Amino acid sequence: MTRSRGTRGPHVRVESLTPFLWFTDQAEAASKLYVATFANSRITAVRRVGPGGEAMVVEFELDGLPFVALNGGPTYRLTPAFSVFVSCATQREVDVLWSRLVRGGRPSRCGWLVDRFGLSWQIIPKRLPELLSDEDPERARRAMAAMMKMQKIVIRTLERAVDG
Repeated sequence: MTRSRGTRGPHVRVESLTPFLWFTDQAEAASKLYVATFANSRITAVRRVGPGGEAMVVEFELDGLPFVALNGGPTYRLTPAFSVFVSCATQREVDVLWSRLVRGGRPSRCGWLVDRFGLSWQIIPKRLPELLSDEDPERARRAMAAMMKMQKIVIRTLERAVDG
């Protein structure tokens, strides 16, 4: 353990940090959608139980980041209090990811959507934070105002708004 300036207490090194997602009974279907959507993704393990061999735990990677999905029953539900933030280089990436993930789910505001399994996603072009932090406060304000009117973020619309 090491101590870092500006923090209280020691830092602890751990083996790994992995988002753990609780589903009622769709962990395997959700995992399959996610790995089919993102490059460099794969299901790494499925732990099955019961006479029908239903998936209980699914381990998978999205672009190399590990996740675990559990079929834990209806006790808990996913909420927008946890979301997966996806930074996209281009509008095409935003469009493709948005259309795949929102299918059967519902769009929200400012680049957020909830997929058909209840997981919240933020599909954000890297251009958005650049425009929101423009050194000209009026341009940044216009970017914010434009973003607040959007569901899916559209870079061209943001840039037009910023330019006035």
